[in-house]
Amino acid sequence: MRILMVAPPWYDVPPRGYGGIESMVAGLVTGLTRRGHDITLVGAGRAGTPARFLSTYGRAPSERIGEPLPEVLHAAKAYAMTSELVVDVIHDHTLAGPLTATARAVPTVITCHGEVGGEFGEYYRVLGAAVSMVAISEAQRRIAPDLNWSGVVHNAVDVTAFPFRERKEDWALWLGRFNEDKGAHLAIDAARAAGRRILLAGKLTEKIERDYFDEYVRPRLGPDAEYVGEADTARKHELLAAARCLIFPIVWEEPFGMVMIEAMACGTPVVALCRGAVPEVIVDGVTGFIRSDTSELPAAIEAADVLDPRACRSRVERFFGVEAMARAYEAIYRRTIAGLPRRAGEDPAKSAGESRDLAMPVN
Repeated sequence: MRILMVAPPWYDVPPRGYGGIESMVAGLVTGLTRRGHDITLVGAGRAGTPARFLSTYGRAPSERIGEPLPEVLHAAKAYAMTSELVVDVIHDHTLAGPLTATARAVPTVITCHGEVGGEFGEYYRVLGAAVSMVAISEAQRRIAPDLNWSGVVHNAVDVTAFPFRERKEDWALWLGRFNEDKGAHLAIDAARAAGRRILLAGKLTEKIERDYFDEYVRPRLGPDAEYVGEADTARKHELLAAARCLIFPIVWEEPFGMVMIEAMACGTPVVALCRGAVPEVIVDGVTGFIRSDTSELPAAIEAADVLDPRACRSRVERFFGVEAMARAYEAIYRRTIAGLPRRAGEDPAKSAGESRDLAMPVN
């Protein structure tokens, strides 16, 4: 198939540091290319994937994340730059981009990487049948089951890119975006209660992140709780591989959580609160510990060293590798191109059939 892939404008693809969606897109492009598909990727800055790349910004406007205009301009440029391309399907990972779906002659598949409740849900309902929606977890789809879902596909990573380390160091890790929902302050409290040192690495650029950090995180820092900055890819891999465990104390219905599978790919178990997609990712007592209350986290952190790092790596290889993700999306693309609805309970990765050559101009 000829696939037009549209990434958000905020980071390079793949990102050099933070950028969960961009990491997923890079992995998907790699997996689909290996399966023989022709991919054109629209993004910002630079790209390091095998796809043909069209850039809407010479440098990704990362410092402007949270502002509406860069994404709207990105969507407008993406439409203008690709209107003459001949493709079979468009896969859009942005929020504003799907607004151009009704102007396209080929179907648009969108992956919902964030919230689907509230105003986000209203937005997707208005889009209706103009887009085929993919959830990144069953937990996400359950929040708004009436939306035009075409399937559920878990995010994935290129497992071979992550270093496996069996012998761990004696500290815990929190890694992510500094937002109250991500629970960095809870991770510090839990590690301290367990008597374990914790390192924190994450994105701290937006005002809401800085405000949260100053109020909840900074006062908790000390000899046993250190902020090490926003890690680039190499540093992130180093931290994930060396940590005793990753602490993932989310306090919202996180639709997936890429950092969980990144840690497990390095052989590092995850200690998490039971919210969102956590039970779909972690096998309790095998690849981590899932707990219902923050008071239970310290004991789980202490027990993390009994878990087998090889089991963590194996689960990601089996269920969260880019090949599995690419197969599942390939099946959804084929069904969408053919105009077929997804049958209830059907696994899109097992339902791919041969499709006619339905290529037509994008506009």
